[in-house]
Amino acid sequence: MSHTLVAEARAQKGRKTNYLRAEGKVPAIVYGSGTQPTPITVDRNAFLKIYKEAGESSLVELKVGEDKALHVLIQDYQIDPVYDHVTHVDFRSVDMTKEIEADVDLNFIGESMAVKGLGGTLVTSREDVTVRCLPSKLVRSISVDLSKLATFEDVIRVSDLLVPEGVMLLEEPDASIAIVEPPRSEAELAALEGAVEENVQAVEVEGAKKDEEGAEDEKNEKKSA
Repeated sequence: MSHTLVAEARAQKGRKTNYLRAEGKVPAIVYGSGTQPTPITVDRNAFLKIYKEAGESSLVELKVGEDKALHVLIQDYQIDPVYDHVTHVDFRSVDMTKEIEADVDLNFIGESMAVKGLGGTLVTSREDVTVRCLPSKLVRSISVDLSKLATFEDVIRVSDLLVPEGVMLLEEPDASIAIVEPPRSEAELAALEGAVEENVQAVEVEGAKKDEEGAEDEKNEKKSA
């Protein structure tokens, strides 16, 4: 699937970009191969649609005015913590003839019998992997088939991932991606609950001790004043 995003050159900087955000636009910058760092703006809704489809590991064709379109990756973006709006985006232009490194999301599919039939808990150790390939070979995600986890001894490792031809995984082959932990016994749960209570009590005692020391210091300061 091809992804195209239209952008405009931007002169506003600093606080002046707030006017753009109020108009539904997002300040951005594009840099990398074939271009100098260039401030631009993109439509917020258009960007969100592209990001949902492309993620951070699919090529996007970025058209800025009448200039030649650039092949870019969504390198980074910032979110307003209060309004949950995208406030800034970084696009990285790439050379289509040179290999690049990128993080590709893992897409967990299927159902583990160790979870469904044995009552275990799925534990995943990562959400993405780093790959090296030509930009044209980049994929949106790599599937992880959880049906391979039939017992508590089964492990899905990096070496089990199926990647397209021309894509190289830059991870340790033996690195774990997913396992299923067996359900805890009543004795284990009781021991865990006891350990939590002990930790809470220790924190409370330490806090009370510090309060007493602080009060004593304040009392001594008043005497010496």
